[in-house]
Amino acid sequence: MTKYILNSGGLKNNSDKAVLFFNEILKDLGDVPKILFCLFAQPREDWENKFEEYKKDFSEKANVEPIVELAYPDKFIEQMKNNDAIILFGGDDHLIQYWLKQFDLPKIWKDKAVAGSSAGSDVLVKHFWTCDWRQCMDGLGILPIKFIPHYESDYGKNDPRGSIDWKKAHDELAEYGDKSLPIHALEEGEFIIF
Repeated sequence: MTKYILNSGGLKNNSDKAVLFFNEILKDLGDVPKILFCLFAQPREDWENKFEEYKKDFSEKANVEPIVELAYPDKFIEQMKNNDAIILFGGDDHLIQYWLKQFDLPKIWKDKAVAGSSAGSDVLVKHFWTCDWRQCMDGLGILPIKFIPHYESDYGKNDPRGSIDWKKAHDELAEYGDKSLPIHALEEGEFIIF
């Protein structure tokens, strides 16, 4: 069975919660788990530098020393076969959807641990409210829920548009798309397992 772990983002500001999240990903994967880091939500020119930064942070917080690999679209299917888990890191919602919608995701990561953070969580759900675009959008619909990352944080506090009205965001998402779906609005660092 595939295990999904959705994180709200803001891990760099929540070290204790990052430890819990990373160790939940590694749970039951053995002594030397293989983890695929997916940075498809980031600009291509940043992948290698971000990979080194995230790998260092992950290794410092994890309770085991995993083998970590950087995902590439042209090798993605084979990489998924060779890894125990994948982490979909955050960034731009449009970028990550562009890359991931090219794959039959439930099939290629069947029986793996799939973790998302911020935009990496957004892409997995049916509908979400994005902090960057400040609007409701559709994810790939793998999980039948609605999601709000960074909930009630000061995300975007220096944004020229002003602070986010979190109640308004929640209300907008409640009225968007399939109104029967539950909303998971998580504060930074928090995660939920499916």
